[in-house]
Amino acid sequence: MTDFAIYDMDRTVTRHATYTPFLIHCALHRAPWRLVLIPLVIVSMLAYVLKLIDRGRLKEINHRLLLGSKRHPNELKPLVDSFAEKTAASNVRPGARAAIARDKAEGRRVVMATASYRLYAQAIGDRLGFDDVIGTGSIIGLDDRVHAKIDGENCYGPAKLRMVTDWLSKSGFERGHVRFYSDHASDAPVFEWSDEAVAVNPHDRLAKLAKERGWAIEDWT
Repeated sequence: MTDFAIYDMDRTVTRHATYTPFLIHCALHRAPWRLVLIPLVIVSMLAYVLKLIDRGRLKEINHRLLLGSKRHPNELKPLVDSFAEKTAASNVRPGARAAIARDKAEGRRVVMATASYRLYAQAIGDRLGFDDVIGTGSIIGLDDRVHAKIDGENCYGPAKLRMVTDWLSKSGFERGHVRFYSDHASDAPVFEWSDEAVAVNPHDRLAKLAKERGWAIEDWT
């Protein structure tokens, strides 16, 4: 049996969210003219807040606006690598590094499960010592281009639990003890599924839920 430590990424491992900063990073270094489209990004965010679109559609729209509809992986690799280096250097909570080291020392397989695109989350995970990364997939077309379209589900909320359990069933590992870390109540399904739930720098809703459920609360600042 294998013991696991599963980590959310944005605002759990990292101090700040990474998705929009990644797109801005790509636009800035590859096609600066796309930055004039940021007002449209803001409009799409307002549409999400007003529940006119879901989170998955929000990601696809912003991907298309700031990165383009189709990009070859070779074009994206230097952008992904430079963003991952920047994130690992300046946007990782000290407590996350300590927890990863502790979990590895305990013999756990360390897994990232994030709603962010696996396209760049994998590169961040590699730099932080994660063994596996589960994230939102991107469609790769017959033209071998990365499309501004999600492959499967957006790895968020109940979908994250489905993707984690699907990954586990296909991984060849037999589930042992599972420890799960996240900052947000949207991950409640994975918290409930895990054997040991740890709320990291939780927002108010998760802090309340953690106290009700008896989950651990840690400050990784």
